[in-house]
Amino acid sequence: MNASPPLKHAALETIEVSDDQLVFGGRKLQELADSVGRTPFYAYDGQAISKRVGDLRRQLPDAVHLHYAIKANPMVEVVNHLAGLVDGLDVASVGELAVALDSGMNPAAISFAGPGKAEHELSEAITRDIVINVESETEIGRIARLAEQAGKRPQVAIRVNPDFELKISGMKMSGGPKQFGIDAERVPAALKLLEDLNLDFRGFHIFCGSQNLRPDAICEAQKKTVELAIELSRSTRSPIHQLNIGGGLGIPYFPGDQHLDIAPIADNLDGLLPNIHAVMPDAEVIMELGRYLVGEAGIYVCGVIDRKISRGQVFLIVDGGLHHHLAASGNFGQVLRKNYPVLIGNPVKGGGKEIASVVGPLCTPLDLLADRMELTRADIGDLVVVLQSGAYGLTASPTAFLSHPPPAQVFI
Repeated sequence: MNASPPLKHAALETIEVSDDQLVFGGRKLQELADSVGRTPFYAYDGQAISKRVGDLRRQLPDAVHLHYAIKANPMVEVVNHLAGLVDGLDVASVGELAVALDSGMNPAAISFAGPGKAEHELSEAITRDIVINVESETEIGRIARLAEQAGKRPQVAIRVNPDFELKISGMKMSGGPKQFGIDAERVPAALKLLEDLNLDFRGFHIFCGSQNLRPDAICEAQKKTVELAIELSRSTRSPIHQLNIGGGLGIPYFPGDQHLDIAPIADNLDGLLPNIHAVMPDAEVIMELGRYLVGEAGIYVCGVIDRKISRGQVFLIVDGGLHHHLAASGNFGQVLRKNYPVLIGNPVKGGGKEIASVVGPLCTPLDLLADRMELTRADIGDLVVVLQSGAYGLTASPTAFLSHPPPAQVFI
């Protein structure tokens, strides 16, 4: 029996090459690296981000509002660019809130989520008239106390922990005991508490999971989300102004992953909207996306500083690693490590292929960017590129580990 061919990285099959160099953001890799002046660096393509948002707008129903979750990539230039393309921003800290406010986004279109907001963060959100996604009854009481001190009536939405999850998702955020949100069965009592404390209730935030490549799973979760929201809406006399159904849309990272088909998700939402508006006529339906908007629009580039062979295995030692890109090393949620799409960016094809591992400069065997992967033969001075690096890259990594300098970041 013949062996099955190796699975391919979808991202590697769509790259642009000129003069045997990767082209990114319309620029050849060496030209881009020369303009940055050093490696390692991250680069983000604004046109690719605009195209992704535009493609979504064309496919999704017009009534669906798009919000960007800044946690995916909080680089100021990225957020400023997206602020002109989306309908709102979601933040998870007072630091992200400052970036969101500086972007020019209307404060009423900014929401603040997170299970452990400090009092000074809540006070800032209250002062700035930001929508706060409350995640516990204790937090509701704290907001009411701080609001009374500030003489404000803050806008709040309830983050709900449903009793279902987004199946086959990279990170499950609901179902069972969770630190996120208020359990669905406790939401009616929480709504009563909001009314008693005279807080400005705006709606529900129901987020089930992330990084899903199965349209059927996403459609099922959205259907259950809408059913739950309709049921919970009957427990309040206040109008529902927002229904944030989360996101969950994934991008292909690993061999065998395929690009997500948005068409069935758009059709499903189109069928759900009449039910939503029949019960909640004032509600804006929000999809809150992070990774899906920026993940494929970024690359991480590092330089080969040594090449060695150890007992027959080729190692390319580079000047970047897990301290800059924890996710690509496999140490950001992977149970069984799989390679991100990695290539030699110059030369892309070169004189031949070899099986090599790309490792960083850190004193740990965990510092691994590619494990025994087929790559173009590379030498000292060549550039290694990790694709799909626009989300959860630098700010999701332990940059202080071993005190190496941080990488550069450029927005093209």
